[in-house]
Amino acid sequence: MRGKVCLITGGSSGIGKATALGLAALGAQVVIICRDPARGKAAQAEIRASSGNPAVDLLCADLASQQSIRQVAREIQATYQQVHVLMNNAGVLMRQRSVTSDGLEMTFAVNYLAPFLLTNLLLDLLKASAPARIINVTSIVQRAIHFDDLHGEQHYSMMGAYGQSKLADVLFTYELARRLQGTGVTANCLHPGIVASNFTRDFPFPRLIHCLTRPLFLSPTQGAQTPIYLASSSQVEGISGKYFIKKRQAASSRQSYDAATGQRLWQVSAELTGLTPT
Repeated sequence: MRGKVCLITGGSSGIGKATALGLAALGAQVVIICRDPARGKAAQAEIRASSGNPAVDLLCADLASQQSIRQVAREIQATYQQVHVLMNNAGVLMRQRSVTSDGLEMTFAVNYLAPFLLTNLLLDLLKASAPARIINVTSIVQRAIHFDDLHGEQHYSMMGAYGQSKLADVLFTYELARRLQGTGVTANCLHPGIVASNFTRDFPFPRLIHCLTRPLFLSPTQGAQTPIYLASSSQVEGISGKYFIKKRQAASSRQSYDAATGQRLWQVSAELTGLTPT
């Protein structure tokens, strides 16, 4: 991975930090994007020390804010002549419905619209850096897209909102791959497994069940294996529009293969993020 520039959102903890460490250890120039500067600096120092690679950069952005996403995209374009890997990893799980400064439901905005907007803003740079890879961290939990209630105003449930956002990520990956054919830029997504991290503390399980099942969860290092593989392995060179579990292609949910839904979601997303629908 020497000479490769890899961007990772949510790179200050959990799977994101473990992925950043793994890619830095392979010699990549790693750029972690996170919201909290203090946590970001601590993660940056830890990754540099553990990998022995000083080329670990930090950018701060609030992925719940489209203005912040646009600002960090401008910083990336001004700072890096090439970007070879964009890994959209950051995510949230919200027990209660919350709304962003843009008036959008938080889970949908951070887990899906943020990757959609950031990726589209960086597409020209990625194409100019080809071969390049876009990797979206999604989940095996994929639930229907409710176009009539995308933001949970009529009905909200934590896992319903989370599952909708993760299906949206898969649909986005497949539609993006279709649009990127012939550009030298690939787009794939993955389920990393259930990882023991701060994120899984919010899973809606009773405390006793959570304590009993936690030993079965993967460590962040284990959860990072498939993201690292998709970012670095020659075995997936040129492969695009696929869903991976444990470094292997797998079948995503039935509704994720509905191209018409993917195209509709793209148009709606472009409108919600102020991009020109295409």
